[in-house]
Amino acid sequence: MALLSVIRSWHFRKGMSFREISRRTGLSRNTVKKYLKVGIVEPVPLKRERANLLDDYEQTLITWLHRESKQTRKQRQTLKQLYQSLILLGYTGSYDRVAAFARRWRQQQQRATVSGRAVFVPLSFAPGEAFQFDWSEDWATIAGRRSKLQIAHFKLCHSRVFYLRAYRSQSHEMLFDAHYRAFEAFGGVPERGIYDNMKTAVDRVGKGKERHVNQRFQAMASHYLFEPEFCNRAAGWEKGQVEKCVLDRRHQIWQEAPSFMSLAELNVWLEARCQQLWGNMIHPEQRPLTLVQCWQDEQPGLMPVPPAFDSFVEHIKRVSSTCLITFERNRYSVPAQWANRRIQLRVYAQDLVMVAQSKQIAKHERVFLVQDNRTPAKTVYDWRHYLSVLERKPGALRNGAPFSQLPECFAKLQKKLLRHPGGDREMVDILALVLWHDQSLVERAVSEVLILESPSKQQVLNHLHRLTDDQQIPLLQPLCLPDSLAGVTEPQANTRQYDELRGKGYAN
Repeated sequence: MALLSVIRSWHFRKGMSFREISRRTGLSRNTVKKYLKVGIVEPVPLKRERANLLDDYEQTLITWLHRESKQTRKQRQTLKQLYQSLILLGYTGSYDRVAAFARRWRQQQQRATVSGRAVFVPLSFAPGEAFQFDWSEDWATIAGRRSKLQIAHFKLCHSRVFYLRAYRSQSHEMLFDAHYRAFEAFGGVPERGIYDNMKTAVDRVGKGKERHVNQRFQAMASHYLFEPEFCNRAAGWEKGQVEKCVLDRRHQIWQEAPSFMSLAELNVWLEARCQQLWGNMIHPEQRPLTLVQCWQDEQPGLMPVPPAFDSFVEHIKRVSSTCLITFERNRYSVPAQWANRRIQLRVYAQDLVMVAQSKQIAKHERVFLVQDNRTPAKTVYDWRHYLSVLERKPGALRNGAPFSQLPECFAKLQKKLLRHPGGDREMVDILALVLWHDQSLVERAVSEVLILESPSKQQVLNHLHRLTDDQQIPLLQPLCLPDSLAGVTEPQANTRQYDELRGKGYAN
């Protein structure tokens, strides 16, 4: 339109000839004459309708593009893969035409949204109807070291109250423990739980809503009597409340979190901080009520919390000849009678329980290593597990690794006894007393013997017997007799009564 205006202005206002205008613009005089005709507009080139080789495959390609848009990034096929699939169907066109069509299709899909964002339907939940769950990764300072933690997020869909708990991993035992802690904090169990397709809950994702739920996860859901529901693939907005909770709590909690001495201390602070925020935050839909007020209204809709689910994951382990089993690079001791045999290891969130023949044979506090291969593994001993071996090999007491962790009183007595011949054998016999008596009593007896200049096994046994006898003898209570059995006359002390009973012949 700019060129047309200039030509008309030169001719009608300045009186230029066709030849001059043609010379200045480079257009032919016939073209200039056409432009100057009355009612002429900027010429628009006509589109040439040509047959497109992709026309017969458009619907197929649209179906594929829509299907791939629902897949996760790692499972999504590329355009080149779709192009190769079209060739197998008989398409003879170029890849550029397929790429251009896919680009136009995506632009149309984006224009169908509002301001480039997806459109959603607002949801409403009844009191006690559902909760949403998700994991996140955050950092905290524990025992002076920056540690990466896995945070379990729970959120009640009606009242919007939330609960957070920190763990070292996202394994089954952590997931089960987090559910019980959350239900205890909420004061009840909702009817449904909304999850994404996490591996600890879903073994395999089927078509549509078909899910092959993990057997152990299903057992936990059946124990707490709630129905698990899983989102579609790559559809995190279906549990948008807890997704937003992850983002908001990162700013409200983790960026201002202090340092802690242990993970247990962090979780105590975390629960208190969540409850504090319940009272400070206004419900987004039920203004001006706070979250804690809405939560109190939701309580009648929650089912009472049943006893805790036995949240262990079982492994079969073989005990080594040194009475140790290995779990997550760390080693834990087992009673010596189970060496070179298979046992069951039950893994809990904080403890490890060893079971054999349906009986618990050992228990250890679980050790977590920093997620880095440079951190050396740890060995956790219980010196009592090696006493049966020590009775046959008393010389192992001097340098045995498990016995470097003896209680202080035992360690002091060991130093004194090992100065004398046969002292190692005496010390082994003293340590074996914990198999038959309460360890606190044995330690008390040893502490009393340490005062003596030359303690011995016999002295420890004497003190231990006295302590056990004192515990077994009940305290004598004053005898209370009824009035009907009370004496009428008080007896008098008379030493001559014995002589009178013997008779006169024995009087002298």
